[in-house]
Amino acid sequence: MSASVAPASAAFPGARAARRRRIAVVVAGVAIVGSSAVAALLIGPVRLDTAGVLRELFGWVPFVGGSSLDEREATILWQLRAPRVALACVVGSCLAVSGAAYQGAFRNPLADPYLLGAAAGAGLGATIALVSGDGGTFGVGTPMLPVASFVGALGGVAVAYVLGGSMGGRTTTGLVLAGVAVASFLTAVQTFVQQRNSDTLREVYTWILGRLTTAGWSDVVLVLPYAVVSIVVLLAHGRLLDVLSVGDDEAGSLGLRPTRVRLAVVVAASLATAAAVAVAGLIGFVGIIVPHAVRMVVGSSNRWVVPLSAVCGAAFLVLADLVARIVVAPGELPIGVVTALIGAPFFAWLLRRSGRVT
Repeated sequence: MSASVAPASAAFPGARAARRRRIAVVVAGVAIVGSSAVAALLIGPVRLDTAGVLRELFGWVPFVGGSSLDEREATILWQLRAPRVALACVVGSCLAVSGAAYQGAFRNPLADPYLLGAAAGAGLGATIALVSGDGGTFGVGTPMLPVASFVGALGGVAVAYVLGGSMGGRTTTGLVLAGVAVASFLTAVQTFVQQRNSDTLREVYTWILGRLTTAGWSDVVLVLPYAVVSIVVLLAHGRLLDVLSVGDDEAGSLGLRPTRVRLAVVVAASLATAAAVAVAGLIGFVGIIVPHAVRMVVGSSNRWVVPLSAVCGAAFLVLADLVARIVVAPGELPIGVVTALIGAPFFAWLLRRSGRVT
């Protein structure tokens, strides 16, 4: 008596459909990133010819074509708009991936990249730099503001992690409570510094609300190495985050070391977050709404959520920046205002939905 074994795809048609849906999301995300990037390059105070911009872009491909823009238009395209789009892609990817990683590591759907005090630390560092004079430099010509905010963000997370460990075993609850305490303390110090130097309030709040208006290729070069290393590490931990989702005790029984995995994820996600806020300020809600939107479409597997969050985060922030540029043209809204106007209603809906589920 012989028995035939059905292929895995036939035995699990749901898994096959889920895989097709995930691949479709990848393709759609890449298409949205590309189309939104082209739109961001075309739209601005100075009108650029669509055909000319496309020829300029494809001019980098051998044997395809060349530029039809004059020197002024090419300068606007490559020195003003292109670095802004590139920076929005990198920052959006960093924040969305960090949010997805934090949510997986802490098993908390409301976690975001600023959970352990990165925002408060970056805010304090930036405030001190602005009070001291942003015109100065640090080290070999590096501006003080991004360095101070970067160090402040990592410092805030480090203090929260050490404090959380003192509560016993670095449990998720202990780390979250430590993050709340550290963020409150650093915010209080920042407020004190601001009150003592009220002449810099406008500059501080401009940074706090997020900014891509001054983006240049130097900012992209500054943040890109940290972004690449962090995202690669988080992608490599996607499967481990899935194991961690069953609980620390169960994950430990499967041979996983939850504390070590959580530390690696927190370090990588915090590095990406610190790099993002160092060049773009505090842009909120990206790390919450993008991973949740991805999970609604592809499911809860972090092997898919983490990489798709990187793609969709880039698309989301490019589109948000485009909205910030055109809503009150010729002026601009702070990009943090746009993400908050989108993210706050989504967050409220998410809380209501969670309440219905429980």
